[in-house]
Amino acid sequence: MSAITITITDAAHDYLAELLAKQNGTDIGIRIFITQPGTPSAETCIAYCRPHERHPDDTPLALKSFTVWIDAVSEPFLKDAVVDYASDRMGGQLTIKAPNAKVPMIDEDSPLGERVNYYLQTEINPGLASHGGQVSLVDIVEEGIAVLRFGGGCQGCGMVDMTLKDGVERALLERIPDLKGVRDVTDHSNRENAYY
Repeated sequence: MSAITITITDAAHDYLAELLAKQNGTDIGIRIFITQPGTPSAETCIAYCRPHERHPDDTPLALKSFTVWIDAVSEPFLKDAVVDYASDRMGGQLTIKAPNAKVPMIDEDSPLGERVNYYLQTEINPGLASHGGQVSLVDIVEEGIAVLRFGGGCQGCGMVDMTLKDGVERALLERIPDLKGVRDVTDHSNRENAYY
C-alpha cells in the first residue's frame, strides 16, 4: 500500500487516459515531478512516461487505466496534491494544485549541500537575477567549503569577488553555522554578457 497522498480526480484520470490512448507505443504512463521543489520557483509538472524514462527510485501509483510514476525527490512536496480536469468552452484544462511544492523541507539536520542549495535558490539567486546572474553549488569539499559557480551576468563581472565574499558567503554563513566558507570555480576571464 503506497503512502502517496496525491489525488487524481476521475475527470483527470479519464482525460489523461484519453491522451495516453493516442500515443504510439505500449506501457506509457504519466510521470509527476516538481522542478526546484521546496523553493519559491517550484513548478509541478506532468509528462508522458515511457518505460525507458522511468527512474529506478520513482514510486508507481497504479490507476484504473495507467500507472503514474511519482518522482522520489518530489514525493514529499506532492503531499495533498490534487490533479483535476475541468471542461470549459475551449475544451478544458488540466490543473495540478500542490500546496506543499514550495514549502522548504530542510532543517539543521539536512545534508549541508541541500541546505546550501536551498538558500542559493530562495535567497541568493533572486537577488542576482536582477543583474542577470545566478550561482549554483558545484560541490562541498574540505570539511564544509561550498564550491560555487557563478553564471549569467556574474560570469566575467568585475564585482564578483565582492559579491562572493560580502554577499553570498556572508548570507550562507549566517544561515548555515557548520558551513566553513565558499570558493568560486567560475572562469571570470570570459566577460561576454557580464553585468557591470
